[in-house]
Amino acid sequence: QVQLEESGGGSVQAGGSLRLSCAASYNNNCRAWFRQAPGKVREGVAAIYTAAGSTDYADSVKGRFTISLDDSRKVVFLQMNSLKPEDTAMYYCAADRRACIRGAPLNHSQYEYWGQGTQVTVSS
Repeated sequence: QVQLEESGGGSVQAGGSLRLSCAASYNNNCRAWFRQAPGKVREGVAAIYTAAGSTDYADSVKGRFTISLDDSRKVVFLQMNSLKPEDTAMYYCAADRRACIRGAPLNHSQYEYWGQGTQVTVSS
């Protein structure tokens, strides 16, 4: 059982930045960030295949968000720049051994392990 713990959420004005962190009890091959706003489906934001360092991003965040790992490959970061009000959501960290090689790393149904979430609020 992988334990995931997110941190770094908060409130920021539009155009600002936040960095989310997700610490895992041990490394999994595929790590990702998802978000869910009230009344909306859970959306894949970014994923990283830890073995190769390859990444995937939702079109809505490309050029603004960056997913990365620390040297231990147990902590994954989501650097969020140029934040917009529509980025407001609960952000969840996820991990799975095979999601990245199944070909759908931003599909939430591919992930076995989830964190509790951290709230991000962007005001206009």
